[in-house]
Amino acid sequence: MNARYFAAAFALICSLNGAPAAASTVSIRDDSGTDLTLAQPARRIVSLAPHLTELLFAAGAGSKVVGVVSYSDFPEAAKSLPHVGSYNNVDLEALIALKPDLVVAWKSGNRDAHLDRLAALGVPVYINEPRNLDDVARALESLGTLAGTDTIARAAAEQYRTRLQDLRTRYSGLSPVRTFYQVWDRPLMTINGEHLIGDVMRLCGGENVFAALPQLAPTVSVEAVLAANPEAIVASGMGDERPEWLDQWRRWPSLAAVARNNLFFIPPTLIQRHTPRILDGAARLCEQLDNARQRAAVQLK
Repeated sequence: MNARYFAAAFALICSLNGAPAAASTVSIRDDSGTDLTLAQPARRIVSLAPHLTELLFAAGAGSKVVGVVSYSDFPEAAKSLPHVGSYNNVDLEALIALKPDLVVAWKSGNRDAHLDRLAALGVPVYINEPRNLDDVARALESLGTLAGTDTIARAAAEQYRTRLQDLRTRYSGLSPVRTFYQVWDRPLMTINGEHLIGDVMRLCGGENVFAALPQLAPTVSVEAVLAANPEAIVASGMGDERPEWLDQWRRWPSLAAVARNNLFFIPPTLIQRHTPRILDGAARLCEQLDNARQRAAVQLK
């Protein structure tokens, strides 16, 4: 009789306060507009892009990451995690073997076929697709919600927003600098105005000479760059060293960027990844474009 009484009392309490499992349910809308619900915060997360690995660690969820893709090299702890292929060639068998309760994916980087297959297998997938600097803070908060590390994630997002506002205050209203951002040399690639790097350029007063192109990362010709006559050329390349091909523009001494010695380099990990470190890259770019302004002013005197 007592056992039945206590069972009924417990059921009544759960009906009033919500069952323990329901109280931990996580619901969120991802960047593709899809609503995702987890029965509880994720405990085994696989990241399908280097920037997502970095974001998860920044959001306090590093200990819950059980698998990553190649080039997930920041922070240091990420280097020792199991790999499941690359962002554009995911090893689904290796991924499933890790038994994730959440996969965090990159819309414009991962293959739709891979993401569709995961969905068909019933693996929860959160899609990330940052297009501006404010999206980085929002991504931190979303990943913190999914992993149950909200407090750390909110603090990281707030720190990021404060630094971003400081940069905006410092560089807003300055004269524009026509800028060509070079991703690679063969093929000659750049970014348009919708790309996250395009937003970094706007933050610094850079006027992207190829902002109007429809592709996020279009291929352009040397002739098109010469016709645009940028005042600054900024390259990234593949590593931490200045790419040799950046100085090939010196073959055209009449190009404004060459004439004023405005051939700049920023390591790709600081400007091509959608993480808090992009503000390190932004600070460098802002300083570089400010140097370009000063050189233009000297030339006009």
